[in-house]
Amino acid sequence: MITQRTVERILDTAQIEDIVSDFVTLRKRGANLLGLCPFHTEKTPSFTVSPSKNLFKCFGCGRGGDSVKFLREHEGFSYPEALRYLAAKYQIEIEETQEQRKDDPEEQLKDQLFVLNQYTRDFFAQQLFESEDGRQLGLSYFKERGFREAILKKFDLGFAPIGGTTLTNQAVQDGFRPDILQKAGLSTSQHRDFFRERVMFTIHGLSGKPVAFAGRLLGKTVKGPKYINSPETPIYHKSNVLYGLYFARQSIRKEDNCYLVEGYTDVLSLVQGGIENVVASSGTALTPEQIRLIKRFTSNLTILYDGDAAGINAAMRGLDLVLEQDMNVKVVLLPDGSDPDSYLGELGPEAFQTFLKENSRDFILFKTSQLLQASKDDPVARTEVIKEVVRSIARVPDPIKRGEYTKVCAQVLQVDESMLVAETNRMVSADMAKDRKDKARQELRENREPDQQVTGSPSIPEAPRRLPTQEMDLVRVMITGGDKLIQVGEETTTVANYLLSNLEEEVIQEFNSPLLRAVMEMASAQLRSDAPLTPQFFLQSDREDIRDLAIGFLSPDYQYSDNWEERYQIVLHTQRMPDDNFARDAQLALQRFQLHRLDQMCSVNAQRIKEAYDTGDEPLYLHYLKFQQELQALRNSIADQDLNTVILK
Repeated sequence: MITQRTVERILDTAQIEDIVSDFVTLRKRGANLLGLCPFHTEKTPSFTVSPSKNLFKCFGCGRGGDSVKFLREHEGFSYPEALRYLAAKYQIEIEETQEQRKDDPEEQLKDQLFVLNQYTRDFFAQQLFESEDGRQLGLSYFKERGFREAILKKFDLGFAPIGGTTLTNQAVQDGFRPDILQKAGLSTSQHRDFFRERVMFTIHGLSGKPVAFAGRLLGKTVKGPKYINSPETPIYHKSNVLYGLYFARQSIRKEDNCYLVEGYTDVLSLVQGGIENVVASSGTALTPEQIRLIKRFTSNLTILYDGDAAGINAAMRGLDLVLEQDMNVKVVLLPDGSDPDSYLGELGPEAFQTFLKENSRDFILFKTSQLLQASKDDPVARTEVIKEVVRSIARVPDPIKRGEYTKVCAQVLQVDESMLVAETNRMVSADMAKDRKDKARQELRENREPDQQVTGSPSIPEAPRRLPTQEMDLVRVMITGGDKLIQVGEETTTVANYLLSNLEEEVIQEFNSPLLRAVMEMASAQLRSDAPLTPQFFLQSDREDIRDLAIGFLSPDYQYSDNWEERYQIVLHTQRMPDDNFARDAQLALQRFQLHRLDQMCSVNAQRIKEAYDTGDEPLYLHYLKFQQELQALRNSIADQDLNTVILK
């Protein structure tokens, strides 16, 4: 188990903007950074990163948190795995104890799969470079294809041995359980290797960790398809991964363009030839999730096609999804019989790069000419071509861009522009109506099934949202501003000291919520040790429910727009910003809690008065009646209080 001291050092060192920018392109917006949310589909950025708070927040889907939370949500890491990733990134040595952390079984499985995949990656690499079969079969294959050793090691290529149980036996001998090997897709139910006599391609997640493998068949002793992939696992979903994106992301940002090819070796060839902004779809049509992955780094996509007409037509049918994301799509058509790998070898790196630049064509115009050429002079076929082109134009969200496409395509198709405009508008309206119906059905399902999770998790878990309001308000102030200095009368103190000095230990023990009680007890213990009570103290708790509660409070659902000052030069004098209002906030939270508690006491005492009256116990009746008057007087005095607190810092 990672020691608390190491956890604190990792979380104190990790900068949220550094972590998120590895996965999302961020742009400066006032004091914050803005980008497209990686957790849900959106066209207008609502994903905000706050360097000052060291937190992220999406105002579209509600997700928010710190660096660890981002990695867990985005990469599927467990809490320890996210900490290890951050420690490796910032070169922090991890101290561990023998004590075992009690994690959720699903989290434990993910950890085991990541560790096993790293072990398997190294095993395949060792087989490729050190075993006799690996060198004779695997290494010779890669060298015949022209791949240098540096590219093989960069992309973690390897070799799956000929023997049917080599990996399985070695992994079990080294401490991995057979059932975990099966869940990772590396071993069959008969305890045989899933990959045999194949050159191996490691598939990396966006964080660089190996999440799956693909194998190309070499020999003739094993029958089966030419390529096979790992099955889907808790850490690998094929529709969410693009081969090579981990290595290409920085180059894609720099070039503001992403090349898309079909195969693994196409990626290797282009990268070795100096074209690093390239990814592969692994022979399948692009999914919406993969398109969103690319759009995080660029809005420009260039697709490389070989000369196969059937393949081109099949691929074109799926590209309207890319247009829907408001991306600029270009196409490069390679000569017949050529693929990116072979044509790069034929031309050489410099000539190939020149070829790409000179032969890239806009996708919609390319599609129009391709379909028009195939229709020849058949009026019915030309009608279908026009409809197909209009379908693509209608998917473009930008109305100005749609208008330009309509104008140019009308000339190419030799049809009246107004007719094309009318047909495009009809399809756009139909799509909008369908979207409205889909949204209404979704809202209806959500209203009928309120307990089912919908896309995007709220920043505060559902259970805490149902916590006692007055208790939660106290805890909110404690977490967000416990270390803030305020002045109460003539005394300078912290928000935490002010709250706890007005709450006896017995009162805290009477909190209805065990979670909120635990937070207040943590705060009290921290103050007794003369240690600072910062938001990071709660974010670094070893209890996940407390971390999630703190994250929710520190990344609120709403914030004041920077446009008031930046665009309109209007400063909000009448309303203090939330971070500057801790003194008044603490006072009101305490008053509301005290009033609520007095209301409860009055209610209980009123019942006692009734019982004493019914039984005819006059002394007890008068005692409770007097106590009720005292409670009501105290309640009224608290309600009328104004402590005149001011902010120091």
